[in-house]
Amino acid sequence: MSSRHLRILLADDDADDCMFFDGALSEIPLSTQLNTVKDGVQLMSYLSANIHQLPHVLFLDLNMPLKNGFECLEEIKLSEKLKSLPVIILSTSRQENIINLLYKIGAERYIRKSVNFSKLKQLIYQALNIIADSKVSRPLKETFVLNTLDEVK
Repeated sequence: MSSRHLRILLADDDADDCMFFDGALSEIPLSTQLNTVKDGVQLMSYLSANIHQLPHVLFLDLNMPLKNGFECLEEIKLSEKLKSLPVIILSTSRQENIINLLYKIGAERYIRKSVNFSKLKQLIYQALNIIADSKVSRPLKETFVLNTLDEVK
């Protein structure tokens, strides 16, 4: 794991999910800075305003107002200035067709939102370890969905 300070952006309109994520992140033994946005329009404005110092990783919820996560992911991956930004999807969906589409568009990883704090913390830590290892390339489809060690695939 890299010892660098990680800038993390969370795009999620649910205040409780944001607090849950922030709490999990605060218990992970990494140096991080978390910024949050509440919708897809805010997300794209934030990225445009910070184009010269993008976050190291974006955690993106799919169901947001104004512009959803799918639209944002497509816009990010079609932009020359943004396409290298690692995007980790956070969603409650278990629909294989949605997961396949997100992989095809170019998301880095997929995390199913968990109400279990310990599991969420483990998944965030796992994702950040992957992102911090700059030698990691695009995942194989089989490793796209991150699971906790005790989850059945």
